[in-house]
Amino acid sequence: MEDLSLHILDILENSVTADATEISVVISEDSTADRLTLEIVDNGNGMDEAMKSKALDPFFTTRTTRRIGLGLPLLAQAARESGGGLELDSERGRGTRVLASFRLSHPDRKPLGDLTATLGAILAGRPELELRFEHRRDGETLSSLDTRQPTPTVRE
Repeated sequence: MEDLSLHILDILENSVTADATEISVVISEDSTADRLTLEIVDNGNGMDEAMKSKALDPFFTTRTTRRIGLGLPLLAQAARESGGGLELDSERGRGTRVLASFRLSHPDRKPLGDLTATLGAILAGRPELELRFEHRRDGETLSSLDTRQPTPTVRE
């Protein structure tokens, strides 16, 4: 995957497959700490301990269309290669939280990519999805989307 927006799309698709009806995506850039974080939280089915322990293994997947699952392992690798890491918290019946961190100035950090297209793609297939998105830089909101509003709000 060439940019972070494609990783985000992959995780959003996993959330939808796990029956999530609410998803939150927060991208936060902190120039003082030289850190970019990506947090995705859903209210989907979640994972039991056995599945969670295998989720970062590229040779494990719950999909029946292929035998490998590259989404989370590739995101974890991208984070490590740019001086960060990945945390995965999940509980069966309570949803999943993915937190990836990257050194903001690292030359190998992938660009954010086309976030508008990513969010549009997931909402085109699931218009009923309650999606909250926020992109912050040094504490200031650069852009946001909240589909829970009667008229979805987009702030850029």
